[in-house]
Amino acid sequence: MEGKPVKSDVSDRPPVRLGADIGGTFTDIALEVGDRLFSTKVLTNYTAPEQAILDGMDQVLGQAGIGPEKIDLIIHGTTLATNALIARQGARVAFVTTEGFRDVIEMRTESRFDQYDLNLRLPTPLVPREDRFPVAGRIGAEGQELLPLDVAALERLAEVIATEGFGAVAIGFLHSYANPDHERRARDILAKRLDVPISISSEVSPQMREYERFNTVCANAYVRPQMADYLTRMQKRLKEAGATCQVFMIHSGGGLISVETAAEFPVRLVESGPAGGAIFAAHVARRFGLEKVVSYDMGGTTAKIALIEDFAPKTARSFEVARTTRFAKGSGMPISIPVIEMIEIGAGGGSLAWVDAMGRIQTGPESAGSEPGPACYGRGGQRPAITDADLLLGKLDPAEFAGGAIQLSEEASRAAVAAHVADRLSLPVQAAAFGIGEVVDENMANAARVHAVENGKAISDNVMVAFGGAAPLHAARLCEKLGIDRCLIPVGAGVGSAIGFLRAPFGYEALASRVMRLGAFDAGALNAMLEELRSVATGFVRQGTKAALETELTAFMRYVGQGWEIPVALPERAFVAEDEAVLREAFRREYGRFFGRAIEGGLGVDIEIVTISVKVADRPERPKPVELTATGPVVDAKRRRDVFDPTAGKMLETGIFARDTLQTGARVSGPAVIVERETSTVVTSVFDAVMQADGSILLQRKESGK
Repeated sequence: MEGKPVKSDVSDRPPVRLGADIGGTFTDIALEVGDRLFSTKVLTNYTAPEQAILDGMDQVLGQAGIGPEKIDLIIHGTTLATNALIARQGARVAFVTTEGFRDVIEMRTESRFDQYDLNLRLPTPLVPREDRFPVAGRIGAEGQELLPLDVAALERLAEVIATEGFGAVAIGFLHSYANPDHERRARDILAKRLDVPISISSEVSPQMREYERFNTVCANAYVRPQMADYLTRMQKRLKEAGATCQVFMIHSGGGLISVETAAEFPVRLVESGPAGGAIFAAHVARRFGLEKVVSYDMGGTTAKIALIEDFAPKTARSFEVARTTRFAKGSGMPISIPVIEMIEIGAGGGSLAWVDAMGRIQTGPESAGSEPGPACYGRGGQRPAITDADLLLGKLDPAEFAGGAIQLSEEASRAAVAAHVADRLSLPVQAAAFGIGEVVDENMANAARVHAVENGKAISDNVMVAFGGAAPLHAARLCEKLGIDRCLIPVGAGVGSAIGFLRAPFGYEALASRVMRLGAFDAGALNAMLEELRSVATGFVRQGTKAALETELTAFMRYVGQGWEIPVALPERAFVAEDEAVLREAFRREYGRFFGRAIEGGLGVDIEIVTISVKVADRPERPKPVELTATGPVVDAKRRRDVFDPTAGKMLETGIFARDTLQTGARVSGPAVIVERETSTVVTSVFDAVMQADGSILLQRKESGK
């Protein structure tokens, strides 16, 4: 296991670890007992999300034949923080800020994602204007105090906040990343009178750019009471159920942190579930030696696409949630925390289909979720979802969905598709179902193309790794649209993110902004800053593991006067004055890689460091390498049913195969469906499927010869 933080109480038994991923529709549970994997999917319980974890835990423990007291470690990820931000279901927040900067979170920046749209629609700030409280006091850009903090005003403000029923407080002062003294003093003054959580921006996101920093601390405060209550309740109920082991959370950057840290900085959990999926895909890529991979994770509510290069997902210092315009950068709410970079769209099995005013089929972003769920669930849903279309197209067996735990109703799906899509467009129900499927697949293909182009990559050069309950149903068709020749469906694909949690290292990334010009390079100041960040990151990691640690240093640099920075890797050692030339050359080399060439001679423009990142993590265990098996003997199906094939444009008699009956090297010629408990892999007529030595399925385009 990667970075074992807990020793087994019985030395001769294998370690037992459980991953739990709460999604918008399903909660996925993966239990690892040594090298054996047990998994299940249960519907997410919105009222008490921890109940789904307990229900799923009981199921996998029953499969393994062990009790909850045998679990050594639980790793948890959740979309609850994300959902609270999107649905605006957080606490009432009082935002305390520098006098004159009350409206920063509403004014945003001068950037407009569509400069010609006179009716541009942007997310409403989390904190309305009447709940933002300016206070006199000013820190300068160099960290110097320009104006003392108004202590008396803060003491009066504490009384106002206490009497008006606020659930949390966010403090964001100008330039607090350079000097956090005013924010810390303000927190101490307010805490003497208030009994609510107080978040300060210099701890939540100590980075330059006040709009992003202020918005991030507001988001942290907004979800903090709800997440703290949930995490406390979850731990209590797990212990009552007999699972007395340590619980850790996976954060948006892909590392593990303690529950206590997660409760204090819940904004770090906003992309925790998708981060687990990207880690899972990176693990698969390393196992098969695939240097260029596109990770495709489609669950019940959303689809996530990420690029994996050199066996690691791309990371970023910020991302957006609640975009008002699909795919449009700048249309969402910025959160400036370390995160695995990906694009996410409302395209899951529960995404609802509808017809717009122009007579076009649309899907998402609204989802049926788990309550009431798609129409075919028979739980009260009346509108058609992607799952309803998949059922009508023959991709799903109504009697074997989720291993038979949920009986699907074709009649309910047919009625929903007819009422909301087919009848409105005067189409046969089957044609409408195909249209729904094509729209969602094209939306996902467009998202993948956009993400690849934004990163300067060609999407067709990648191997796809598809996982999540719905991804294997759509992966082959998506590969057809993107020109991708090979796709891997790993073992446990239906619960891929939960398995990814079990592959995640104990890790933390600490960042801080300090503008340092290389023309006045101060090696001592840089070393002091690195040591401070290293200490912070190591402190978080040591809460979970005593294993050997790896440190990764990155400087975000730019030419003076530019508006954005590029990452430059730094050597892990103490710096000396002569390293000015080393840093200058490293920046020029990376700048040339990003933009084709560096600015010749600098044209008299100096280079500066803006932000420093120190990432500390334990050393992950390397998976045993597996070679791809490209071909093998064709096997015949013992069962068949009609499944719609998009290339043929009609229903075709299709072989149905149970995944656990296929041997290594067995080749299934499309069209076919390979079924298992948590998902089904649809092999279109364009592809063949070959079973791999580790149990993965390789989809390979027939004419590619690869």
